[in-house]
Amino acid sequence: MVNDFSYIDENLRIIRERAGEAFDKYRKASDSLRIMAVTKTVIPEAVNHAVSLGIDLLGENRVQEYLSKKDFYEKNAEVQFIGSLQTNKVKYIIDSVTMIQSVDSIRLAETISRLAVKNNRIIDILCEVNIGGEDSKGGIVPEETGDFIGQIAELEGIRIRGLMTIPPPCDSDIFLGRMQELFNRVAEQKRDIVSIDTLSMGMTHDYADAIKYGSNIVRIGTGLFGARNYNIKR
Repeated sequence: MVNDFSYIDENLRIIRERAGEAFDKYRKASDSLRIMAVTKTVIPEAVNHAVSLGIDLLGENRVQEYLSKKDFYEKNAEVQFIGSLQTNKVKYIIDSVTMIQSVDSIRLAETISRLAVKNNRIIDILCEVNIGGEDSKGGIVPEETGDFIGQIAELEGIRIRGLMTIPPPCDSDIFLGRMQELFNRVAEQKRDIVSIDTLSMGMTHDYADAIKYGSNIVRIGTGLFGARNYNIKR
């Protein structure tokens, strides 16, 4: 039986249209924007179909699932890790992802640094911020973001590119605005030690608003792959 992935075509068309409208309305032509396909529970065949449509950035949430699928992915798509990451699992992804977006502790940053050096790599990272102060989510406290960046900026093997967040679903517009303010403030305060250019926020329900508030990576899973009728259980 051949899977029919034509629904992804229509979903991606809608995403590109909405993202383009938000970009044209709120952003400068020189700004960048990338659509990330979040692949949690999605089989490689569906992911590869999205890649064939021009998606060139994939987001992985779970180490074990990623390891089971990565060899089946088309090689012209970049893979970044966006999920909660334990230090003892960094070694499994250090040689194949281009960015780790969920760095929220000195210990994790130091582990990434050590393993990147060991593998002769420089790994881009984003500092995850818990902008809504939610107990259920990881991330550093917004007020400590500048100090956190200062503490890890000199680590070898890593390059701090910016910030990532998952705002509370209610009043996300408010928290997206606060995140933009934090990003701009930290970029200015730390410009002598890091060059911050990446703000990753916005998912299926709020990516248009996230673009309004300066996001240049939006992470879309359900909006692209739908109900995920063909999925991997982990």
